[in-house]
Amino acid sequence: MTTAADPGARGGGTKSAADRLGALIFDVDGTLADTEETHRQAFNYAFLEFGLDWEWGKPLYRELLKTSGGKERIALYIEALPAAAAESARLHQLVPAIHRAKTRLYAELIADGRCKLRPGIERLFEDARSAGVRLAIASTTTAENVHALLTRHLGEDALQRFACIACGDHVERKKPAPDIYALALATLGEPARRCVAFEDSANGLRAAKAAGLCTVVTPSQWTLGEDFRAADLVLSHLGDPAHPLPPAQAATVGGPWLGLTELRSLHAAATSGAAQEAAKS
Repeated sequence: MTTAADPGARGGGTKSAADRLGALIFDVDGTLADTEETHRQAFNYAFLEFGLDWEWGKPLYRELLKTSGGKERIALYIEALPAAAAESARLHQLVPAIHRAKTRLYAELIADGRCKLRPGIERLFEDARSAGVRLAIASTTTAENVHALLTRHLGEDALQRFACIACGDHVERKKPAPDIYALALATLGEPARRCVAFEDSANGLRAAKAAGLCTVVTPSQWTLGEDFRAADLVLSHLGDPAHPLPPAQAATVGGPWLGLTELRSLHAAATSGAAQEAAKS
């Protein structure tokens, strides 16, 4: 794993313009905010609306999260039910409608302010915008869910801050496939070597790395314990003045939170290491 404290990591100032940091690409659920509990509640409310006696408790939902995409999780759950073929087919036909109801209910729950942005997210957004580093979204959630979260916390013009918002329904294959990151990079017009991805899950990390991206992982309560060894940096959160990083992580990063200076150093070290590996092969 490469960290900002590695020898030579602060050599970002000597990088060519072609390799300088150009964009930050963020996953949404679990990365921008710990939204999964709100999603879980919305699923259960949607099941009630359809007269289904399903209840996704936390242990079950943790397992279901290993599959990317809400419609895919519902379908997977139906497959495991002891239902006759005809009933199973009927339930599968309901999946799109159940998911639409869940999306509506999620937006209603988010609107009440129950799900805050994680520490450091808004700070890093502002730092990037001030420095001319573009922002992008690459998420398996729906565009409606992204809109609900961002406008609730960043205002009605929140989406205008992002040069690209790539969502799950925009690609055929969801994470851990790299398709959503490939779409974001193509929309940005940036090569992977000029971008950093932010994720919270092993599936997301696999997708970002398969797309060739330097990746920072901030695990959520739902993904703690997953394998993040391929990440360039793993932190509890990004940190801010009110929520500084734990001391050991702050020592690794070189400060109480991950700012653009530290991020550029991480990116420089990661891209330099990638170039050296490519030269060897």
